[in-house]
Amino acid sequence: MYYPLAKSLMFQLDPEKAHDLIIDSFKRTGNTPLNLLYKQNIAAKPVSLMGLEFPNPVGLAAGLDKNGECIDAFAAMGFGFVEVGTVTPRAQSGNDKPRIFRLVEAEGLINRMGFNNKGIDYLIEQVKQSSFNGILGINIGKNFDTPVEHGKDDYLIGMEKAFEHASYIAVNISSPNTPGLRNLQYGEALEDLLKDLTLKKDQLSEQYNKHVPLLIKIAPDLEDNEIEQISDALIRYKLDGVIATNTTLDRQLVKAMKHGQEAGGLSGRPLQNKSTVVISKLYKHLGDTVPIIGVGGIDSAIAAKEKIEAGAKLVQLYSGFIYKGPGLIKKVARVF
Repeated sequence: MYYPLAKSLMFQLDPEKAHDLIIDSFKRTGNTPLNLLYKQNIAAKPVSLMGLEFPNPVGLAAGLDKNGECIDAFAAMGFGFVEVGTVTPRAQSGNDKPRIFRLVEAEGLINRMGFNNKGIDYLIEQVKQSSFNGILGINIGKNFDTPVEHGKDDYLIGMEKAFEHASYIAVNISSPNTPGLRNLQYGEALEDLLKDLTLKKDQLSEQYNKHVPLLIKIAPDLEDNEIEQISDALIRYKLDGVIATNTTLDRQLVKAMKHGQEAGGLSGRPLQNKSTVVISKLYKHLGDTVPIIGVGGIDSAIAAKEKIEAGAKLVQLYSGFIYKGPGLIKKVARVF
């Protein structure tokens, strides 16, 4: 009801300033009576997956609430699960500004944020202060100045600190905005990372007597043989799930638009079909062995249905949520 007006005002501001303003307002109102401005009830559509009980299958994707400051606000909107991050072991400022660009005519976004965040210790404190008792994913990454060959050390730190507080942990190895990060999706680098992460997960599960699913988030810019290799590794290392997909480097659909050639990851409607194709190819290899969370360009019930039909068991919103508002959650939930 209020979102079209709020959007028209926010879209007059610089994208990052608008983002910061929204995050600050959600942080201040999330656990107060003012959340009535965006609070809504979503019909129960329970899903049992990865040993977790999701009240509905529509989640918030990582990237919008990097520091876990607005968990209560997003819960009030009716998300079935909330994923915060990407967060790194140490705080970092990210890439130079400007670093977010709206492609309004395509309902897309390009960002080259570079994992700007206040560090995992800060995020964990926000989680502790939240009153949310639903399903919370914590998305972890590596610091920009950690060499790729030592990247797994950052993921192990993140996993150890997040484990006690997370419903699940997502490992981001697919952002295009941290140099070399996507190399961790391939070959020996992926094998080495998954081996150590699954060993650490087993140790922490025993320590805390708690099951915390481990997922990886992959890119949409993968060749068929790479999707097959990733799928094989997911099965062999018994990963609990895969999030498909992150943003794309492909500019074919937007190259003639204003900001269409900006560096960074493209999300929103231009990513819609590309991410769905990756989900479909993943599902051919994985079947129901490793659950898929579909994300990328979901801006309508139809777009969500396409992800489900391709093999996704849950979906997540980000850019579509920015363009359509909280009402999109309810529309997508009805598909299930």
